[in-house]
Amino acid sequence: MNLFGEYLRNRREQLGLPLRKVAAELDIDTSILSKIERNERVATKEMLPTLAKTLEVQEKEIQIEFIQSTVLSELGDLEFLTDGLINVLKKL
Repeated sequence: MNLFGEYLRNRREQLGLPLRKVAAELDIDTSILSKIERNERVATKEMLPTLAKTLEVQEKEIQIEFIQSTVLSELGDLEFLTDGLINVLKKL
């Protein structure tokens, strides 16, 4: 359940940006970005500043989407996820 790729694709399409332009900004192959958008590959946190600028969103927004997607896709099926996240928040 990785929604980050869908978020990226939707935002890119809203702006009318071709896949190749966003891929060029990230300095990656178009096929890699396509796989990220289809949730077949995972974006890296290093990509976030460039994605925020290119997709014209605040870096905070894109980080929140990335964190949410990462947690849900990696840990979303754990029975005690909520309890674990509460403990993480306490330690932050």
